[in-house]
Amino acid sequence: MSNLEQTLSIIKPDAVERNLQEEIKKNFIENNFIIKKEKKIQISKSEAEDFYKVHQSKPFYNELCNYLSSGPIIVMILEKESAVKENRKLMGATDPTKAEEGTLRKKYGISIDKNSVHGSDSIENAKIEIEFFFKF
Repeated sequence: MSNLEQTLSIIKPDAVERNLQEEIKKNFIENNFIIKKEKKIQISKSEAEDFYKVHQSKPFYNELCNYLSSGPIIVMILEKESAVKENRKLMGATDPTKAEEGTLRKKYGISIDKNSVHGSDSIENAKIEIEFFFKF
């Protein structure tokens, strides 16, 4: 019985700015993720606010929204068995200084805010986030 899942991955503005998207995508492929769809977009502050509304009550919410809308991002639908869990493992801890060696955030993250990648944190949120960016 296959447990094929989809998850949303975002290559954030700091990584796109440093032209790391191909290198990051290579990490996904080497870890047996299938990139089902991808596109490069720039979202508005209000779209970022909508996307991150789960964090609305947190002190970092405004900065997070400013940051995600500060430059182009790459949004991708990744597919693999246990994709949500596997992607979170590959990304590493939110704070790159605490992330394990070999994880994307350890390799590419600059700071807790500019940590290069986003991934859905649950199957339910993956569905919502994929729908958010791929409404077509």
